[in-house]
Amino acid sequence: MNRIAALPMYNVTPALAAEWRAWLADVLRVAAPHASIVDPGDNLHALWRRPDLLISQTCGYPLVNGLQRQVQLIATPQFDAPGCTGAEYSSVLMTRADAPFDTLAACRGARAAYNQDDSNSGMNVFRHAVAPLAQDGRFFGEVIRTGSHLGSLRAVADKLADVAAIDCVTFAFVRDELPELAQQLREIGRTASSPGLPLIAAHDVPRELIESLRAALDEALAASPERAARLRLKGFASLSFDDYARIAQLENEARALGYPRLA
Repeated sequence: MNRIAALPMYNVTPALAAEWRAWLADVLRVAAPHASIVDPGDNLHALWRRPDLLISQTCGYPLVNGLQRQVQLIATPQFDAPGCTGAEYSSVLMTRADAPFDTLAACRGARAAYNQDDSNSGMNVFRHAVAPLAQDGRFFGEVIRTGSHLGSLRAVADKLADVAAIDCVTFAFVRDELPELAQQLREIGRTASSPGLPLIAAHDVPRELIESLRAALDEALAASPERAARLRLKGFASLSFDDYARIAQLENEARALGYPRLA
């Protein structure tokens, strides 16, 4: 089988996407030289479920909501970014630099932006943070879906929304790559933490190939310290599906407080 690889999650700018692609090429050169890097496309759920998938990266929320039955975990990246501890990450709660909000509680009745319904960092942990503040299942005056973290940040900067929860790794890359956007925004809090975005493979990828990939991840990281620094990569952790149950726990805690959706 000709296997494929794609990294769709942290391509904040074309230049950063090229760095990720170069790093992935080095991983494959060591572990699977016949694999092909492909464009991830817009349908990530289809990508993650392809039987020829050798390596990709997914969000933890779809992982615990069905995807784990079709994939296996390779490793979870550890990032050098504020809000990350080991293989865990959190989201930063962002408003405009000149907005009157200093806390999430002060955002009652304001407009919230989120990226996708199946996002842990943009929706699930945001819902968890809001749940204790909600009344009768509502907190915000309006909620808009933007399609991406970058879209949510721009919605806040352009005064189309007032607050958003942004993956702390994404926001670290925004500060690096898009400082003019970052300067228009201000952090007012952070969410609970949970396991970071894992690297996955199709369920039937042989165990020895998974082990080769894990070794190649470390080798490609060490081969170019400058690139590792730009990608904010510190290393990799081996987590289990049980570790990712933390994400479902956050969802269940919000639902138990009568807040099943951002509203």
